[in-house]
Amino acid sequence: MEQKNNFYGFIVIGVSLIIGVLIFTAAWKSNQSSNQTITVTGSAKKEIISDFGILRGTISVTYSSPELAFKELENQRKTLLRYLDKNGFPNDKVELYTINSYPIYEISASGVSTGRISGYVYNQRIEISSNDVNKIKKLSLDISSIIEQGVNFSVEPPEYHYTKLAELKIEIQAEAAKDAMVRAQKIAEATDRELGPMRSARMGVLQITPKFSNAVSDYGINDLSSIEKEIVGVVTASFQIE
Repeated sequence: MEQKNNFYGFIVIGVSLIIGVLIFTAAWKSNQSSNQTITVTGSAKKEIISDFGILRGTISVTYSSPELAFKELENQRKTLLRYLDKNGFPNDKVELYTINSYPIYEISASGVSTGRISGYVYNQRIEISSNDVNKIKKLSLDISSIIEQGVNFSVEPPEYHYTKLAELKIEIQAEAAKDAMVRAQKIAEATDRELGPMRSARMGVLQITPKFSNAVSDYGINDLSSIEKEIVGVVTASFQIE
C-alpha cells in the first residue's frame, strides 16, 4: 500500500514538473516575442513653392567731407526709391536701415597710415520684400542697372521663404511616420509575423533643398536661394513584432 502511495506521489510530482516546464516555456516564449522589435526608417517628400521674397542691398558713397557724403547718399537713396516705386515696390515695401559712416585714412607710399583723413564713406542698407517672389527675382536681376542713374547700389542674393513651414513640418513628419509603419508591415508579413504597436520613434532633421537637389546635411538644410523647393522628412521607428 505504501509503495502504491509513493508511486502516485511520484506521478503527481512528475506531472507538476511537466506542467511547470510547459508554463515556464510558454511564458518565456511570450516574453521573448514581446521583446522582439523591428526598426525601420520612413521618409516623405513634398514639393513647395516659396511665397515670400526678400532682396537686400547697400547704397555706398565716398566723399571728401561728411556733409557732401551725406548729401550724396540722400540723393542716391531718392533715385533708388523712385526706381523701386516705378517697378512696383512702393515705399511701404522698402525698409531703410540706419546710415553708417566711417573715415578713410590716408596711406603713405610705404603702406602705413598717416593719420590724416582723405575722405568719408556713408552707406545705408535697404531691404525690399514682397509676396510676389517672381517680381523679387526680376528685380534682383535688373536692379544693378541703376548704376546708370548714378546710384552705387550693391545687391545681395535674394531670399525666397515659405511662410507655412511650421504647419508643413508636422504634416511631412506624420507622412514619414506612416511610411515607416508601411515598411515595417511589409517586413513582418515577409517573415510570417504580425506587426505590433510602435515602441519608439525619432524624428530626423528636415532637408529643404532646391528642386531636384540631392543635398543632405546632418544638421538639416533650409534653402533660401530657390523659389521651387523640396522638403524631405525622415522618421526612424521601432515596432513590436508578434
